[in-house]
Amino acid sequence: MAQTVRISLDAMGGDNGAKVVVDGAALALERRPDIVFSLFGDKDVVAPLLAAHPRLRDTASLHHCDVSVAMDAKPSQALRQGRWKSSMWRSIDAVKTGEADVAVSAGNTGALMAMSKFCLRTMANIERPAIAAIWPTARGESIVLDVGATIGADAQQLIDFALLGGAMARVLFSIERPSVGLLNIGVEEVKGLEEVRTAGRLLREANLDTLTYDGFVEGDDLGKGTVDVVVTEGFAGNIALKTAEGTAKQIGGYLRAAMNRSWRARLGYLLARDSFDVLRAKLDPRKVNGGVFLGLNGIVIKSHGGTDPEGFSSAIELAYDMARNDLMHKISNDLKHYHRGRFGARDGSEGDK
Repeated sequence: MAQTVRISLDAMGGDNGAKVVVDGAALALERRPDIVFSLFGDKDVVAPLLAAHPRLRDTASLHHCDVSVAMDAKPSQALRQGRWKSSMWRSIDAVKTGEADVAVSAGNTGALMAMSKFCLRTMANIERPAIAAIWPTARGESIVLDVGATIGADAQQLIDFALLGGAMARVLFSIERPSVGLLNIGVEEVKGLEEVRTAGRLLREANLDTLTYDGFVEGDDLGKGTVDVVVTEGFAGNIALKTAEGTAKQIGGYLRAAMNRSWRARLGYLLARDSFDVLRAKLDPRKVNGGVFLGLNGIVIKSHGGTDPEGFSSAIELAYDMARNDLMHKISNDLKHYHRGRFGARDGSEGDK
């Protein structure tokens, strides 16, 4: 890979507009000076914001787009109106054409996935893509996928998700053989849906050298950090994600109410403010930011729509890590090794000799 990491940004995506994108990019550039940005958006909006960040303005390229995708647009509507010309599409297309190593957007999730699938297509031997989320745990962080791209999944697709998540964990956590578990209603082999049980049996039999299959995990294991990668289909994964976000907000509300209950409580808060700030950051889904679209012929990062500049810079730095550590190459090798080494290529071609 070249010395620089080229990142394309959908400058018009998100609840809070281009300012968050530009300010977040400026923050990321301070920490990762080898990033070269391409921003796609309305020049009349973005150019004045860039003027406040001379270093970013002088190193980034700005590409004018007349169209932006609304946060409430349906995926089909976004494709009809924004294909080829919207800031979202063009930021993804920059990855397809090789002008960028990775794209980042805080825009409409459904539209971003639809455009990413249409523009980049799925990788060979992958039927459906997945969205991988970084999950704060008692041990640190883990990866959970799929959190909303694919509703329902058969055994082979769950295995594919395990391979995708394992490759991402090796890049993000620098673990040679990350541990992987399948989300289920119990840890016993006889429990759960047939597709989950089948995926578990096949993963155990495969004995892959790129990951360690630890069996089934339950919902409470998500927060414990029992495994490095938790695999599920998108319906259950999205419910788990939204439940965790809602619970985090609920706990935050309880803490704020408790701290305002009396002058002693407010004094205690002031004395322990640094600790509470750390806790707040861990509980805020906008800070633990960046869902990775996996299984496509290119990397796309979805930032939380309501994030702030610090959160958007976090999504950019995640994109940087994925590109710098050659995630696509690792995924491609893992998929080839598994599908051709065990089952034969799905396209009917012979496996590697």
